[in-house]
Amino acid sequence: MTGRTRGRPRGNGAGRRAGRAPLVVVGDALLDRDLSGSADRLAPDAPVPVVAECAERVRPGGAALAAYLAARDGREVTLITGLGDDPAGRALRELLEPWLTLVPLPLTGTLPEKTRVLAQDRPVVRLDRGGGRASAATDEARAVLRSARAVLVSDYGRGAADVLRDELAARPPLVWDPHPRGGPPVPGTRLVTPAEKEAHGFAPRDGHPGGGLRAAAHHAAALVRDWRVAAVTVTLGSRGALLSYGEHPLLVPAPAAHHGDSCGAGDRFAATAAGLLADGALVGEAVEGAVGAATAFVAAAGAVALPPAGDGPRDAAPPDTDDALAARIRAQHGTVVAAGGCFDLLHAGHVGLLQAARRLGDCLVVCVNSDASVQRRKGEGRPVNPLADRVRVLRALACVDAVAVFDEDTPERLLGDLRPDVWVKGGDYAGADLPEAALLQEWGGQAVLLPYLDGRSSTALMERAAEGVR
Repeated sequence: MTGRTRGRPRGNGAGRRAGRAPLVVVGDALLDRDLSGSADRLAPDAPVPVVAECAERVRPGGAALAAYLAARDGREVTLITGLGDDPAGRALRELLEPWLTLVPLPLTGTLPEKTRVLAQDRPVVRLDRGGGRASAATDEARAVLRSARAVLVSDYGRGAADVLRDELAARPPLVWDPHPRGGPPVPGTRLVTPAEKEAHGFAPRDGHPGGGLRAAAHHAAALVRDWRVAAVTVTLGSRGALLSYGEHPLLVPAPAAHHGDSCGAGDRFAATAAGLLADGALVGEAVEGAVGAATAFVAAAGAVALPPAGDGPRDAAPPDTDDALAARIRAQHGTVVAAGGCFDLLHAGHVGLLQAARRLGDCLVVCVNSDASVQRRKGEGRPVNPLADRVRVLRALACVDAVAVFDEDTPERLLGDLRPDVWVKGGDYAGADLPEAALLQEWGGQAVLLPYLDGRSSTALMERAAEGVR
């Protein structure tokens, strides 16, 4: 089956984000299947667990997962991939067509399938079948690449990147997510995203010993030179990622350590980085955003916890919104913490408060006053920093999982939507100054005060700055 397949109408665009650049994904699609059950005994005929009451779930895999995640972020996505008319191919089409535009490449063999058997949410065994490979480029795929504003290559070593290599070399992609069985990225690629073991395997054999950050930095620098790309970021799992332009690497730590199911985290990282670069972010900003997104993805149980793809975007909320984050944490029986304030000039008192608030639960949503709300509360000349800057600074803090904005004088409406388990304010508030306390009681939440560092405030900072000017 050839020719472009367009998704069904995307309803009212509930999952879309204004201003997000479209993305073309080139790579090898897989069909992933999870069989999840429980195991409390061994089989009588062999020392293997008996996984009972298995529930089956099918989802996009490989490049199809990266494209699907980018579409769930609210982007217009086109996926160029090897796809045939075998049962697995038809199942994948059905999952993807509500979300994105498919441009199939001829496929020899059947679509690769990965089946994981999980007991108590932990993989027991994986079964692979289907060895199909993309066999040729098409005029349509070439035309799509020639007109693409932003390209992500998700190379799983099954031919899609190889058959289009000449077009990719003419217009190097923003991000290339490599695979040991695939070819090297084309020269000029802006960012390549190997995992730590992959970087070790790709790097030239120059006798560099050992592992850890020193080895990752050495490998990344060597690959920048060997591949002739702008930057390489080596993903380090729960440690974050190391970004190299050829020397003096930048380590981007993960905001929190999670040891859940990491299946799909690499695709989440690559899709986020490519999307941010397409939107105009710098490489360092894109890597930082990708580390945060991959960390949240693992914390939310990875690919196995994704909403069913077949539901379509009409019912989908963007995965990185504050309400979606709170819903995921509640579904895992975790504690949602929210904190509020203007955060006009972020200082040590703010940071200490937010760090302490994050330790009270499993995620922290910061509720920040809009510019109009700050001006009504603080008067003319405030805020000093506009909302976009205040939000960006807050999101850069490792202890902050999401930022939400409210335009009213108090965050009561926003809290009614979030329904946090704990609401935190700085200790300079008295009990009478917390009108939100009674609201929290409606759903069993608790309002608490945490102490500020003495003598720190935005007002005091501005007064000292003005005194210095005088």
